[in-house]
Amino acid sequence: MTISVSVAQLNFVVGDMTGNAQRIIDAAVQAHARGVRLLLTPELALCGYAAEDLFLRPAFIDACDDALNRIATETAHLKGLGIVVGHPARMHQGRRERSVSTASLCNVATVVFEGELTHSYAKRQLPNYQVFDERRYFVPGDRPCVFELAGDDGLSVKVGLLICEDAWFDAPAADARAAGAEVLAVINASPFHQGKGGEREATMRERVRATGLPLIYAHLVGGQDEIVFEGRSFALDAQGELAGRAVSFEEAAFDVRLTREGTNWTVQAPIDRAHSAEADLWHALVLGVRDYVGKNGFPGVLLGLSGGIDSALVLAIAVDALGKDRVRTVMMPSPYTADISWIDARDMAERLGVRYDEIAIAPEFEAFKASLKPLFEGRPEDTTEENLQARIRGTLLMALSNKFGSVVLTTGNKSEMATGYCTLYGDMAGGFAVIKDVAKTTVFRLARWRNAHDPYRTGANPIPERIITRPPSAELRPDQVDQDSLPPYEVLDAIIERYMENDLSPAEIKAQGFDAQAVDKVVRLIRINEYKRRQAPVGIRVTHRSFGKDWRYPITSRYRA
Repeated sequence: MTISVSVAQLNFVVGDMTGNAQRIIDAAVQAHARGVRLLLTPELALCGYAAEDLFLRPAFIDACDDALNRIATETAHLKGLGIVVGHPARMHQGRRERSVSTASLCNVATVVFEGELTHSYAKRQLPNYQVFDERRYFVPGDRPCVFELAGDDGLSVKVGLLICEDAWFDAPAADARAAGAEVLAVINASPFHQGKGGEREATMRERVRATGLPLIYAHLVGGQDEIVFEGRSFALDAQGELAGRAVSFEEAAFDVRLTREGTNWTVQAPIDRAHSAEADLWHALVLGVRDYVGKNGFPGVLLGLSGGIDSALVLAIAVDALGKDRVRTVMMPSPYTADISWIDARDMAERLGVRYDEIAIAPEFEAFKASLKPLFEGRPEDTTEENLQARIRGTLLMALSNKFGSVVLTTGNKSEMATGYCTLYGDMAGGFAVIKDVAKTTVFRLARWRNAHDPYRTGANPIPERIITRPPSAELRPDQVDQDSLPPYEVLDAIIERYMENDLSPAEIKAQGFDAQAVDKVVRLIRINEYKRRQAPVGIRVTHRSFGKDWRYPITSRYRA
């Protein structure tokens, strides 16, 4: 017995039910022409993941229902093809209903076969941690779903459906097997973070070894606001061994062929190699920028280019994502900008072929100081004057954004966001924070990785070596370097990771050998700068805990541990 299954690893757009439905129809037509018997679409493919509070609008769910019925109508002629569509639906006693209230809304996978909606499965395990808040919108299902499908040779196979989080628990897969499933099909929208791809494959391997059933993992690809989905759909044989893996960070039609001889299954599919951590991170950032800009209709991006490593990295990412013609840079030197910053900024812009402009901010800086001088009389210059420079730059960039429509990319990294080493309404002003979840030590690693690789063929060695090796500086006062105000980045990032990402207490971090004063300082900075982070632009999540949906701490709090 043989069955051909395909995963439509596609980049869907939240709220574009018409466009998403058409993409599913097109994928079904193409799959049918290849002899495919079962087409899997990702979790909530019909409406995009995640639609957040759009799920609370009855008209949104009605539009999803209409789009699902359109798919059924327009694929009725595809004889012998089953299509699993992920979508939200009102459910009652295991059946789809249009009249049931949104209080009964479920995250659903529906089987469409020759124009009919034959089976529906409601997700049973609803995640409510990290970026997930599915319990805000959905109620859990309570039963397995197994459907029968004819194979290429006319014999049939029973397929058990699971949706994402279901496969991270024992019971849903075990119940599907008990209901007669011979193959597990898991549709997913699992956000990327570093190392997540390996975690998924390892967990699904456990599920296969517990059930003895081959498994196909259908995954979403694309960027949606803060989160990125990397694709990398895969198939495991009945022993839990990797039988196939789709490409990462790209759309794909991932075809899997399953053959049963007696009780033994053979699973065949192409295997894309796993990539380095730096490569995955780079592709995630590029995809996040490309989709944020493209799906929101911005004509391009602009950013302040300082001659420092953060803006250099963001520029390289932007050009890889959009091409040089949609990226504009502005150098805004102050009285404290070193000559080498000008030279390196111009050099990098020239290497990548982007538009480069210079606007000296000294006149504006002096005008601000003159206006404020009567009010500041008797007080020495301090961070106030430093921040004025950053805010002048932010104003100029936003003026260009308003005039030309391009979105401003901010260039602050996670280490700066954690400690408040950034200026509210200054370098934090913008529409998208590309590296807000990338620690400074990782910034250096990525810069070196990109100089050694040219994955999008936009220019080899885009970042001048001096930008990477030069001590980082905000250049807002004479002879300033970042480490004047912060611990060494290796120490700083290690403390941030332990406290912010892994929830270790200050005492536990100190017990690991970190300097007590450094720990107390970093923890204090994280705590007192929450008000800044609440006003920061959204940015790409690439760790298992970012400053965004993952991090929901009160601004006003007297808790100090």
